[in-house]
Amino acid sequence: MPRVAPLRSSTNPVRSAKRPAGAAHRRVAIPVTSRLSAKDEESKAIELVNGKVTSGPDLSVTVDGLHMPNPFVIGSGPPGTNYKVMKKAFDEGWGGVICKTVSLDSSLVHNVTPRYARMQAAGTREVIGWENIELISDRPFETMLAEMKQLKEEYPDRVLIASIMEEYNKSAWEELVGRCEEVGVDAFELNFSCPHGMPERRMGAAMGQDCDLLTEVCSWVNEASTIPVWAKMTPNITDITAPARVSLDAGLEGVAAINTIQSVMGINLDSLRPEPCVEGYSTPGGYSSKAVKPIALAKVMALGNMIRNEYDGKKSMSGIGGVDSGYDAAEFILLGSDTVQVCTGVMVHGYPVVQRLAGELQDFMIQHDFKSIAEFKGASLPYFTTHSDLHSRQKAAIAEKRAKKVGLANDKDWTGDGFVKETDSMVSNK
Repeated sequence: MPRVAPLRSSTNPVRSAKRPAGAAHRRVAIPVTSRLSAKDEESKAIELVNGKVTSGPDLSVTVDGLHMPNPFVIGSGPPGTNYKVMKKAFDEGWGGVICKTVSLDSSLVHNVTPRYARMQAAGTREVIGWENIELISDRPFETMLAEMKQLKEEYPDRVLIASIMEEYNKSAWEELVGRCEEVGVDAFELNFSCPHGMPERRMGAAMGQDCDLLTEVCSWVNEASTIPVWAKMTPNITDITAPARVSLDAGLEGVAAINTIQSVMGINLDSLRPEPCVEGYSTPGGYSSKAVKPIALAKVMALGNMIRNEYDGKKSMSGIGGVDSGYDAAEFILLGSDTVQVCTGVMVHGYPVVQRLAGELQDFMIQHDFKSIAEFKGASLPYFTTHSDLHSRQKAAIAEKRAKKVGLANDKDWTGDGFVKETDSMVSNK
């Protein structure tokens, strides 16, 4: 395969701080064209030691001063909901872990079950779409703090990121930031994007869709935090660059995109009730897994170009949305992502999947002779343009091709003075 010419990419300076301290599931069957067999998937898995590859291209990344042995990060959700599962993630080799979103008062969080519904491919029953109506962590904030503290004590060199969410309340955000920093987390991800995250309390996507609110809240967090902060963007908006821009302009180091897409998985045609079905009722949820990847890539492309053009590439991005293979991850990195998050993929495949993801990403790099992630980060961004520019390029290419045609178009084009050259131009065995 041909090597893609890499862009020059700028690496963010390493900083220790931002500033000095002061039911039944509905199974909808649709066809898919191809997938890796279990044997193929297993053959791509590689050994990871403390998250590091033991041979082959280097997968390590340094983002906003955070060093990770590989770019694969556990996305906020069930795979980061308590000490046991986050420990499992580190033991299996994940580059970083983002805990399930926490808030100050978990007594206001009331989850239900069943809370998931999945879409499966015809024949193979492969999971390609996943809807959840799950809320943020319903565990006491003090418990989550104690478990994050324990993790950092046991894994001091691994990256643990706290996902946080609060109401429109400055003191609440400040307390959340301060207490999480006390237990040693390495960074924050601000959940401005959960599509069903208690909008009645102006939380989640309800906040992330309001640029005025974002400006204020991001400024509060930026002033309170001494560690890097990423804003997690909602795709449920016309222009994802607008909220991302105000978040970065407020001083945050980066963005993460995308969170889940608002969805209704389907209606049970026997009971006529929506799914997932709780006591006969449901609510719109968040859609994830493989089916959302094309939408996620479009949003990440828009953000990647914005970061490159408006911030000189000096803001970071964590790509999310349907990553099920290392090749998927490569696409997100080619569009400007520094790291790649996986959540639903872990729920489907388990924590050891990171070893296959790493092996497949290395396989892609070997094919193109890339030695590091930095060599191809953002390399595909220059190849996106407007439709009118595509038309102009194609028109010019056709004209150039016509100009290169050998020989005369018809007999009227013969000339007396150029007769010999014109004859020679139509000889095939010169």
